Amino acid sequence: MTEAARPEDALSAADPPADEPGALPAPELVCYRLDPNPPLLVPARGARAWMDETPDRFAYRCTPLSIANASGWEILSPCSFQAFWNGGSRPEDITLASEADEATLSRFVVSHFGSGVLTFHTGYLFRTPPGWAVWARGAPNTVKDGIAALDGLVETDWLPFPFTMNWRFTRRKTIRFETGEPICFVTLFPHWLIDAVAPRLADLSDDPRLQAQHEAWSADRAAFNDGLANHDPRIVAEGWQRRYLRGDAPDAAAPTFHRHKRRLKPPRA
Repeated sequence: MTEAARPEDALSAADPPADEPGALPAPELVCYRLDPNPPLLVPARGARAWMDETPDRFAYRCTPLSIANASGWEILSPCSFQAFWNGGSRPEDITLASEADEATLSRFVVSHFGSGVLTFHTGYLFRTPPGWAVWARGAPNTVKDGIAALDGLVETDWLPFPFTMNWRFTRRKTIRFETGEPICFVTLFPHWLIDAVAPRLADLSDDPRLQAQHEAWSADRAAFNDGLANHDPRIVAEGWQRRYLRGDAPDAAAPTFHRHKRRLKPPRA
């Protein structure tokens, strides 16, 4: 990858769609295989089992949840295995068991750090343009009983070695990962840009137009909820407000940017 003096100089030549407000083209994410057969790297899925199980799948009505779920790529477990932590601080206090052969398992998951931390080798060395980092974490809005994914923000624009994905047990327990279950979720982060952000406090009255839009939304929301409570046939038939889903707000112009669904590109050779 060609070095550049500024982060924006190192971005790929792919331009954003003309109808989107972003001024920067898409950065390149190169995923170098460290093994002839690394774990699968796939676009993240928007679905979650617990969201499927909510009454009428109502959890999917929250567009921010679904968008977050799909805003990255998942690294999938190549085999099923169990890990038991006895509560101790030594690496050997975690024991592993699997139907897979020991060599396959040990190349993928180990107990290395101790303190109840389970470590995964992703099988890839990621590279990004200068100033762009990879945010490695567990799949968003996913809960696994007894163990929690640890987040890492990795300077993949210069590191010549891979990172590991780590999970920490929350109590003495046996946990299980299934074949195809996400063990790591990676997404891009503009490391070079976040440092320049200076949050500014303001009163809503400082922006009369935004205040009017907020008040219109509040009144509209209250009227909808009152209609549900009073069994208004029209509102009951509607079921739920879809303003966020549609990118629609009362007394406000249509947004210049809106996403209600995301499907990222799969890796290519």
